[in-house]
Amino acid sequence: MKVLFVNLVYGTGSTGKIIADIMNLLKKYDNDVKALYGTGACSDNADAVKVSGDFGFYFHNAVSRFTDHAGLYSWAATRKMIREIRAFHPDLIHLHTLHGFYVNYEMLFRFLKEANIPVVWTLHDCWTFTGHCTHFSQVKCMQWQTECRDCKLLYRYPQCYWKGDVRRNFLRKKNAFTGVKNLTITTPSQWLVDQVSKSFLQNYPRTVIPNGIDRTIFRPQSSSLREKYHLEDKKIVLGVANAWNARKGLPDLLTLAGRLDSDYQVVLIGLIEKQLPDIPSDVLGLLRTANQTELAQWYSAADVFVNPTYEETFGLTTVEAQACGTPVVVYETDGCPETVAPGNGRLVPQGDIQALENAVRDVADSNWRADPKKMARFDKDTVYQGYVELYENVLSTLKKGV
Repeated sequence: MKVLFVNLVYGTGSTGKIIADIMNLLKKYDNDVKALYGTGACSDNADAVKVSGDFGFYFHNAVSRFTDHAGLYSWAATRKMIREIRAFHPDLIHLHTLHGFYVNYEMLFRFLKEANIPVVWTLHDCWTFTGHCTHFSQVKCMQWQTECRDCKLLYRYPQCYWKGDVRRNFLRKKNAFTGVKNLTITTPSQWLVDQVSKSFLQNYPRTVIPNGIDRTIFRPQSSSLREKYHLEDKKIVLGVANAWNARKGLPDLLTLAGRLDSDYQVVLIGLIEKQLPDIPSDVLGLLRTANQTELAQWYSAADVFVNPTYEETFGLTTVEAQACGTPVVVYETDGCPETVAPGNGRLVPQGDIQALENAVRDVADSNWRADPKKMARFDKDTVYQGYVELYENVLSTLKKGV
């Protein structure tokens, strides 16, 4: 079996790591694999090819900010991508994130329809079926169910400084993404599948395959972090994000920190340099880390992990925390409740700071620990075996002519 992957990144970030993990699993079974990606450092893996150059990426990014046509430039990169696909001659193509200023989705999907290659498409957000945004829950916008017209989120990624072109974007995506003869959609959560079922993608078969974690890393671990940061007698309230902002619940965590007494220490991991001066003195703010072992040590050291996000299709950090034995307190947002195992945490109403505080105090004061074994269903080898089986089923069904 020859499987080709397309994604914004390879080997880094959550989606890039997912692709690398699936490729490694496929190679164990002597399958041929190839990844085409758009941005980031060039990989030393011969099976991964970067298709977009810096000029094309920055041109696409810059012009889109005025035209609102993200995903409609990168002509040269897309031609290179199509050449690579033709040369590899895959049995199946697995698409992931297509936004991010590296591919022209109309060109790509014209080719896919003509080539008639089976496609599996994993959606990690909602950009595919909206006229602009990647998430809409916070503003409770449901225009995408019929036709996007008046967008309230032009200021958010993929940012547009001008009036926007959301209706035309919506119609162009609908025209491009529908009508593929053999396409299967996967999502990491039932919540996202439910959204897809209300969109113009509703006629495609769809299934849930959650994101996976490396349980050899994300497990209860000992460390000297409490001693290093002088937190020996503190109840650690931990928050982790790849990018902290209002959508991820940063203001809520800072408010929570102000309401907790000196027995508690809020620790935030994932900040950037320019955010640090604005973090209150009673909060320990730490920069992003690529060291997963250190991250697992922080999860293990914490008394409670908090995820107060307002938009989240899955919630991988919530899974990682439980795998390290740390109970979680999570907003009832989108796909987040699906990641909390019974007995491993509490769900609270989104935006209810009092309920958030009560849950954090209750969990931290009880010396409660989560059961890591309940996260076995998110083990990456188990999870990504589901993709291998999906590929085989798609190709088997096609071969039978069903």
